[in-house]
Amino acid sequence: MKTTISIVFLVLSIAVNAQNKIYKNLGEAPVGGGLEIEEYWVWGSSVIKGDDGKYHMYASRWPKYLKFHPGWMIASEIVHAVSDTPEGPYKFSDVALGSRGAQYWDGRSCHNPKIVKYEDEYILYYMGSTHPFEEVKDKNADELTLSSKWCIAARWGKRVGVATSKSPYGPWKRLDAPVLDVKPNSFYSFLTSNPSPLIKEDGSVVLLFKGRSYKEDGIKHSNMYIGVATAPSFAGPYTVMGDEPLFSEEKFGVVEDPHLWSDDEGYHMIAKDMSGKIGGSHHGGILAHSEDGINWVLDESPLAYTRQIQWSDGKTIKQGQLERPFVLVENGKPTHIFFATMDGPGGFGNGTKTWNMVVPLNNN
Repeated sequence: MKTTISIVFLVLSIAVNAQNKIYKNLGEAPVGGGLEIEEYWVWGSSVIKGDDGKYHMYASRWPKYLKFHPGWMIASEIVHAVSDTPEGPYKFSDVALGSRGAQYWDGRSCHNPKIVKYEDEYILYYMGSTHPFEEVKDKNADELTLSSKWCIAARWGKRVGVATSKSPYGPWKRLDAPVLDVKPNSFYSFLTSNPSPLIKEDGSVVLLFKGRSYKEDGIKHSNMYIGVATAPSFAGPYTVMGDEPLFSEEKFGVVEDPHLWSDDEGYHMIAKDMSGKIGGSHHGGILAHSEDGINWVLDESPLAYTRQIQWSDGKTIKQGQLERPFVLVENGKPTHIFFATMDGPGGFGNGTKTWNMVVPLNNN
């Protein structure tokens, strides 16, 4: 009997030790932490500690009179919120990047922010888009569908851009052109989106991004691909490395929302597993690593998280949606992981509210 018990404990011990540093160190999510804004859908946060010692969150929001999906495509803006602690709650401060007119490539929608800093410059990466039509108001919100004129134009126009500021409070200087455009006959011929940058000590950049390509009929687009680009500085020029994506249906599996960070062990990526094929959990998270940011392999135990969240009030809830993972690193160690989340049973059309939540990571 003792031998059997010892074997069981040995197996459990091996299983736990095989888990990566994120999964085994997930703490309890503080109820009321993160960011929620009344009358808005809130999504996708990125956080940085400022020179003022406060934590600055950049997040997407758009009005709730629009459907969650695809309202973000045509009316998202990037807002800035502040907290004294990583857990929050974060208090709304200002609109960092808002609408600036249909004539600009990012004039109608700014989304998926990622904040980094190099020397004295705050650098905000994001996805921008535009469309040439009238704004969608509350009275005609039901007309907004994926096949509507607004969304056809806005999805086709998605590109990666950069804005800079000397202060986390802005003002932000935007470029009049995206830094990562599409390329004909490539895996990113249709759009570029979801940027995740890492700036090295010499100022050069490794940038993960999502791409889609046109299908052969020239009308429909492909599933999601993840690619990598490099640049000598955040201002560019950006060069996509290789002709094949890092992640695809054929290679590893389809993932979305890649987030990139580094430590003494190299480069790390966390991403949303779209099918559960990689980590075993549908819409859970997976981890990969790299020595150079260009060539990637899956972690031995790739599962980073599931949609099952342990909250500080003792409740365990399977979140309706759990996306846009962001890992905060301080003093060379991951300390918190942030998510965009939605209530309800799952599915963008079944939730009543969204917010950005945070999970502390226990000591490794």
